[in-house]
Amino acid sequence: MIQAAIFDLDGTLVDSLPGIAASLNRALASHGHPQHELDAVRSFIGNGSWMLCRRGVPDSLPDRDADAVNRAFMNDYRDTWLQGTELFPGVADMLAQLKKDGLPLSVLSNKPHPFTSDIVASLFQSGTFAEVLGHREGTTPKPDPSGALEIAKAIGIQPESFAFIGDSLVDHETAENAGMHPLLVSWGYRPVAELSTVQAPLLHSVEEVLEHLKLTTAQDLSDR
Repeated sequence: MIQAAIFDLDGTLVDSLPGIAASLNRALASHGHPQHELDAVRSFIGNGSWMLCRRGVPDSLPDRDADAVNRAFMNDYRDTWLQGTELFPGVADMLAQLKKDGLPLSVLSNKPHPFTSDIVASLFQSGTFAEVLGHREGTTPKPDPSGALEIAKAIGIQPESFAFIGDSLVDHETAENAGMHPLLVSWGYRPVAELSTVQAPLLHSVEEVLEHLKLTTAQDLSDR
């Protein structure tokens, strides 16, 4: 039975691609590197800001060039993320219904923690999420399960009773590594053909997410 849920952020709850692409391209341009179309940047997202920048920098250049672009990206995105970041349609109502049903909700993202916290605080109703974690310095990003297990411990519910909802194979692997139930959504940044290569429910609407997460009955919730 599902007793709690962890959501990925980018591509699952929020469409942040336009803002990420704009900041990345400004960072690349500031170091004299070619810029990228939106579809290319979409394929770069999912493994944190440094990997975003590593994928954006020409392959022939060393990691120190990605380091420099990442610093520029972080400085730019800190001030501009709100331009080009919005909730996917229906997400606010979906979360409100799950909250009403008593399901503890959390966010785990590979986006740097300060940005993750700012986005959640700005775009979501206060109290929607019990725990919010982005990638913090000194921690290993998804698909490492540490963040997901930290959330489970903080909430006090066993990992096997969590659903983990995301839009990528990184999220699927994170769920499996943490012993949680993966659910994948098709409206995010990874192709459906790619998501279909793993054994996990592939959901195409917020209504389908609600249907799966409502496997927890009112009696189960009252017995906690």
